[in-house]
Amino acid sequence: MGWELLNTQFKKGVVELCILKLLSEKDMYGFEVIDALANLLFVNENTVYPILRRLTQQGLFSTYTKESNLGAPRKYYHLTEKGRKQLDEYLKEWKFFLKNVNIILGGNYEEK
Repeated sequence: MGWELLNTQFKKGVVELCILKLLSEKDMYGFEVIDALANLLFVNENTVYPILRRLTQQGLFSTYTKESNLGAPRKYYHLTEKGRKQLDEYLKEWKFFLKNVNIILGGNYEEK
């Protein structure tokens, strides 16, 4: 089964986590985020930009504009303190989820 066949909502949740993680490492503009994710997760601007807008509205990112040598100024996204806390929470949940999925898939699950 390929990544593209995964449930859309599940995929968006994972992409959201990945965007938060990328922006925890450095500020990025929208296309830079898309470029970092596109080859690994098969996403495009129709997936990424709505997530960036929503997370900005929720206060997880702040934005600023920076001049570019290649044309119009670029809008950069910066992870806020609220965003860092959300990322930490999502990472804990993700690790717990993966651990338990691996237990089940590895056949180590015993019904109690």
